[in-house]
Amino acid sequence: MRIGVVAGPWIPIPPVTYGGIERVVDTLARGFSAAGHEVLLAAPSESTCPVPHVPGMRPASRDELGLTMSELSHVIRAYQGLQDVDIIHDHTLAGPLHAQRPAAIPVVSTIHGPLHQDARDVYRAMSRNTAIVAISQDQASHAQDVPVTQVIHHGMDVADVPVGSGRGGYLCFVGRASRDKGLLEAITIARQAGVHLKIAVKMREPDEIRYFREVIEPILGPNEDFVGEVDDHAKYRLMGEAMAFLTPIQWAEPFGLMMIEALATGTPVLSTRIGSAPEIVEHGRTGFLGDTQELTGLVGEAAGLSRERCRASVEERFSAGRMVAQYLGLFQQLLAGRSPGGVPDAAPVHQNR
Repeated sequence: MRIGVVAGPWIPIPPVTYGGIERVVDTLARGFSAAGHEVLLAAPSESTCPVPHVPGMRPASRDELGLTMSELSHVIRAYQGLQDVDIIHDHTLAGPLHAQRPAAIPVVSTIHGPLHQDARDVYRAMSRNTAIVAISQDQASHAQDVPVTQVIHHGMDVADVPVGSGRGGYLCFVGRASRDKGLLEAITIARQAGVHLKIAVKMREPDEIRYFREVIEPILGPNEDFVGEVDDHAKYRLMGEAMAFLTPIQWAEPFGLMMIEALATGTPVLSTRIGSAPEIVEHGRTGFLGDTQELTGLVGEAAGLSRERCRASVEERFSAGRMVAQYLGLFQQLLAGRSPGGVPDAAPVHQNR
């Protein structure tokens, strides 16, 4: 197959530091290529993912993150360069709705965010001629009348991720400086458990900076070590030496990529019971699920869980190979028997769940 992959315009592929969607796009593009398919990636011009790129793309516009005009300009260039592929896998919102996209080429769109009302309106319109992929059963459960063609969990390549010892004597938190990510709750859990907490956060956007300055910074004390944003090498070392990874999320996160990264280093995960967490964390085997008070009481028990089992859970359930194979299977089904516009004749695997 000749597969066109469309990334967003704001962060290079792969990202240098924080960028969960961009990591998934990079893993997929590499995986499709390794499986013997021709891949053409439409991404910011400084992207280094080792597959052929659509020429003429602009540099990443991080300072325009989320702006409609930036995304529209990006997808117009992307689709102009993807006229000769067999199928397009689009990770933007605007791309599948682009009026001048090639009518004969099926398009697959992965939902990366929460399915609130505005998002459902977009994906409902998109689904008329686009196959929709959800990244967790929980995300799909909010689809209502949006037809989800398939649920495909994210995966990652663990080959370069070392398994840590877990003997650092601390808990760790890695994520965005956001109320949704549960940093305040993580601080509470670590203090109540009497365990040191190391904090690595992305803090670039105005709302992230504001939240950190107004809510988190004033309460930081000797029990917390703020290490800032880290690259992959430092992140995996930080996670791997931790007793447990704290991610007491306060929103229905569609897929906890940081959770599987922590598990890949052998570190158990402590999370709330919302969003995709119950699909990732095997309660009592690779971590624990509960509210703030429950998680506080489970810190010591989590540290005693099998690090080998944590690593194996990613290799068995969340590998890059599994994710790539599922997408390729979907692409082949669409190319073998699609109805006009690229949506398969078969009923979607999820609808009104």
